Amino acid sequence: MERKNKVAWLYLLPAILFLGVFMVYPLIDVFVYSFEENFNMSSQTYTGVGLYNYSYVLHDELFLQAVKNTFILVIITVPVSTGLALLISMGLSSIKKIQKLFQTVYFLPYVTNTLAVGLVFMILFDKTEYTDGLVNTFIAVFGGQGVDFIDGPYWAKMMVMCLYTIWIVLPFKILILTSSLASVNKDYYNAARIDGTPRSRIFVRITLPMIWPIVFYLIITGFIGAFKAYSDAVALFGTDLNSAGMNTIVGYIYDMLYSSTGGSPSYASAAAIILFAIVLTITIINLMLGKKTNAGEDNK
Repeated sequence: MERKNKVAWLYLLPAILFLGVFMVYPLIDVFVYSFEENFNMSSQTYTGVGLYNYSYVLHDELFLQAVKNTFILVIITVPVSTGLALLISMGLSSIKKIQKLFQTVYFLPYVTNTLAVGLVFMILFDKTEYTDGLVNTFIAVFGGQGVDFIDGPYWAKMMVMCLYTIWIVLPFKILILTSSLASVNKDYYNAARIDGTPRSRIFVRITLPMIWPIVFYLIITGFIGAFKAYSDAVALFGTDLNSAGMNTIVGYIYDMLYSSTGGSPSYASAAAIILFAIVLTITIINLMLGKKTNAGEDNK
């Protein structure tokens, strides 16, 4: 038994070293940087140790705007994309003959370059001197007033960003949920139909409990992915996200680290630790809620 344990640890050693070098050490390094005030990357020197970096970041209007944008993105896109993916997956599961075709069609955005999808959205929503954009054209056809979705009001830009994010993450969720629905034992459905159980009750009492671990996994990973959003905003609004008012927390960290003035690694590190704390807290809350939900199902 002891020999088997040694062999197992030997197999795990490369993964442990990889995680230690590329994940654990950088996280500790960033944590240390976040307390070093006025850290200079070139000379590797700093003027003091304290909480000033955190105070600066938490009072920075650009960071607060980035937090607001990120939370709006998370709150809207995660439940909407998960719900839509579940509905589409249920529809695909009921279509047998051309199911593979529809799966391929829905999966295409996932394998398409993010910036290429952003270009398509720019064509749909961007209002230029040459065209009002395809969406504004449709609005005008029905007698509506066109909106500048890219350089216009905040709500319009946020709507486009949410739609873009949902479009990007939807294919992966559909693929996972479709596979999960296919693995549900059909005997449960047959027994429910014999008893004359309505479809809505079948979904609530059979389908959802059976695929809930997968749905919960998608919710957790959806929250984490949405909090790390950055390329979505860049694809739509360019690299100067602060001017557009559409920066995210990750974008703020990037700007702090690679700004034109030479960067502020101390501020960037503090913002990164704050983001880490937010994501960790949200994940723990979701895990606790998930355990309570599972416990409630078991009691029933």
